[in-house]
Amino acid sequence: MLYRLVRPLFYRFAPETAHHIAMTGLRTLHRMPPLTNLLRRRCLPRSEALEVRALGLTFPTPIGLAAGFDKDAVAFEALGGLGFGHVEVGTLTGEGQPGNPRPRLFRLEGDRALVNRMGFNNHGSAAAVERLRSPRQTCLGVNIGKTKRVAEEDAVADYVRSTERLGAFADYFVVNVSSPNTPGLRDLQAIEKLRPLLEAVRTTLDEVAPGKVPLLVKIAPDLANDDIDAVAALALELNLDGIIATNTTIDRAGLRASPARIEAVGRGGLSGAPLKQRSTAVIRRLYRLVGKKMVLIGVGGIETVDDAWARICAGATLLQLYTAFIYEGPGLPRTLALGLKAKAREAGFARVQDAVGSAQ
Repeated sequence: MLYRLVRPLFYRFAPETAHHIAMTGLRTLHRMPPLTNLLRRRCLPRSEALEVRALGLTFPTPIGLAAGFDKDAVAFEALGGLGFGHVEVGTLTGEGQPGNPRPRLFRLEGDRALVNRMGFNNHGSAAAVERLRSPRQTCLGVNIGKTKRVAEEDAVADYVRSTERLGAFADYFVVNVSSPNTPGLRDLQAIEKLRPLLEAVRTTLDEVAPGKVPLLVKIAPDLANDDIDAVAALALELNLDGIIATNTTIDRAGLRASPARIEAVGRGGLSGAPLKQRSTAVIRRLYRLVGKKMVLIGVGGIETVDDAWARICAGATLLQLYTAFIYEGPGLPRTLALGLKAKAREAGFARVQDAVGSAQ
């Protein structure tokens, strides 16, 4: 309720400015463990019905925060304190980079969506090491991507460099090859390019943290179904631990925003409610291919308890928010977690995790 009162004030600022204001407060909170712990006790539901045992970890709830919000891993404990069962930081790149020119983040309020062309703006993987090395209470995923100026033929070495630096400090590790805002990045989803990349990252992870860190790959919603099938087959072949589906889309079909507004916003990845149907379909397809042999993390258009429940029943073990968190505010992760608990009880499941894939 309080967020709905202050949200109009935030919306007077450009989206990226509003994000920086919010991150300033979260970064301050991150450095105050007593207050963060107090928040965690109030905001993070604790129940065996909500706990998720996956990736060799125990997540307090299925609801996590997607990569892209805490790009430089500066506020993950504060975000965990707000009720997220896990936080994925990044995308971090081998070298620091400013990202694309501003403006590069836009609201489409009528569509409950965002468009971003941030371009992996971050201070680089080396700068994040000390923050990730510190003891923490929040389950933490580390998401890495390609430095923009690095040529495609050198991409594997760039990912390996970040893996060497950060792999030992992650609870799980994500190879991001699906952002539309780094030229050529999505080309790495092609199997002939993805295989050597994932093999190199897996080998490096096993060197820096033998047998310890689960490896996942994050894919785009714009992949054709045959390509999704090929990624799933490769993930099974390489014994990956999971797939995150999905990243943002370049599709603009069906938006309520006027053509003039869409043209004015321009290129970039679309997130939020318009992804709901496709992202759910991708999870459902992946689950039919991989079943419970690996963890599927559903992200894209999850706004309500019904959305979250549908994604669980389609096959997602864990869920992630981003755009809905912007629109609905800090109470959303707790609301969704408690709603999932009630849904599971109504459906006759002792635990939310027991419902994974039940609608297949």
